[in-house]
Amino acid sequence: MLRSLRFAALFSGLILSASALAVDIDAASYGYPLTNPFEATIATTPPDLRPELPLDDDINQSDKSLTLRPEREFQLPDNFWAVKKLTYRIATQDKPAPLIFLIAGTGARFDSTLNEYLKKLYYKAGYHVVQLSSPTSFDFISAASRFATPGVTKEDAEDMYRVMQAVRAQNPKLPVTEYYLTGYSLGALDAAFVAHLDETRRSFNFKKVLLLNPPVNLYTSVTNLDKLVQTEVKGINSSTTFYELVLTKLTRYFQQKGYIDLNDALLYDFQQSKQHLTNEQMAMLIGTSFRFSAADIAYTSDLVNRRGLITPPKFPITEGTSLTPFLKRALQCDFDCYITEQVIPMWRARTDGGSLLQLIDQVSLYALKDYLHESKKIAVMHNADDVILGPGDLGFLRKTFGDRLTVYPLGGHCGNLNYRVNSDAMLEFFRG
Repeated sequence: MLRSLRFAALFSGLILSASALAVDIDAASYGYPLTNPFEATIATTPPDLRPELPLDDDINQSDKSLTLRPEREFQLPDNFWAVKKLTYRIATQDKPAPLIFLIAGTGARFDSTLNEYLKKLYYKAGYHVVQLSSPTSFDFISAASRFATPGVTKEDAEDMYRVMQAVRAQNPKLPVTEYYLTGYSLGALDAAFVAHLDETRRSFNFKKVLLLNPPVNLYTSVTNLDKLVQTEVKGINSSTTFYELVLTKLTRYFQQKGYIDLNDALLYDFQQSKQHLTNEQMAMLIGTSFRFSAADIAYTSDLVNRRGLITPPKFPITEGTSLTPFLKRALQCDFDCYITEQVIPMWRARTDGGSLLQLIDQVSLYALKDYLHESKKIAVMHNADDVILGPGDLGFLRKTFGDRLTVYPLGGHCGNLNYRVNSDAMLEFFRG
């Protein structure tokens, strides 16, 4: 009898431990065609493997603006007129429906390509959809951020939460049955902190939250991306810049096609042509895109706070002022530089000091480990070959989320979000 009880206990323990294992998608059955993570990140999914989505004209949507920091109307220069108010996009159904908030990734506005894709996916499935800019986008920093120094995720989430509350207040007659939340890349990290904040604020009581390709250790992720800019690329020398090399390849590509067609399928088709980018060139393209985002953040934060690191505090800026010299100066400051020169001093002044390691712990998923482990409404979808992950990151996600983590074998960083298999899984999570 005792032996049978022990066996039963062992068997049930095995079942429980198995149920807590992450869902690892088998590479052979997955069917995603791009095995190079850099190529997947840039080109995303081949057009014929994407889900069918509604056209813009078939969606009842509009752009609306919020005045959240009225003092910025007078603090910001004239050529910032477009971002003195925060713009968001809302798509509504013609009947009561659940509403899902979408948070964009690093430096991205509400109308980024991925946010647009997610909007169409969820709108077709019957949701009201609100598209929000990243707290690191220049428009959010200017119009919605209290300290205009993004990077302290808890404070970024509080700013985002106020935006969400303002969106709801601006649409009082919209019949919402329940609230959902998702974000991709850095927006997924923000979504985790917003969900945690909502546990005490209770404005939305999010029914489910989905984190798509979140950074685990924010510092590791930005360091990985910064390093890509340093990649040695054949063909680049003192007389040929990286941009000239890529432009030459694109020119030849369009000449061979016989016409110019700029759309979201361009990069995939381009990578199948003779002019395709090499591994090193793709790495540098991803890193350069991130460096421009970091430059945007550093420039905007410095300008709003009058720190004088990039723009002299009393420099007259009008609608006709060229910002090129300031952009060049900002591009010399990578994300590590921005953290060191702007985030840490501001954070220390507001929190009575602290080390870089303490800051890293506070702004990463580590800070929410216990909450994320216990909260069954939050799930993660990630890729094993994501360029933003560091050693131990997937292990942390497995231990923290268990069977609420789905790991895809391919896709790079967010490259497979518009793959039909992933789209179906995202919809199924919110339906379940």
